[in-house]
Amino acid sequence: LSYWSIFSVNGFVDDRSRALIAIRVANGLKAEPSEILVWIDTAFDGHLVLAKELISKLALDSLVETEAILADGSKVALESYYCVVDWFGEKVPVQVIENEGRFPLLGTGLLDGRTIRISYDEKTVAIT
Repeated sequence: LSYWSIFSVNGFVDDRSRALIAIRVANGLKAEPSEILVWIDTAFDGHLVLAKELISKLALDSLVETEAILADGSKVALESYYCVVDWFGEKVPVQVIENEGRFPLLGTGLLDGRTIRISYDEKTVAIT
């Protein structure tokens, strides 16, 4: 599926042209991480968006309600949660936004300072 290391995160482009990678998330710094598949969403400036069902399964702690501006410009109030992501050898605390989407989304909040290469021809994704 994917390869993860301190130096790079590698994934793939699926048959619907979605750039996907696997990341490891946990509900705290000392908790055992779970690997989840996420869709890279460069239009989302936060860290992660996860479905309520996955948030419950991971037992994430609730934070505060947050306001978001959707692609159509409308504003909505969304629940947010706390989790820790294993990201390039570091445990990074992040805010998770709840939604009902099929795929978890990884936004530019985690991509900041990184280089992402997506080859739709070779069906590969690499973040360094």
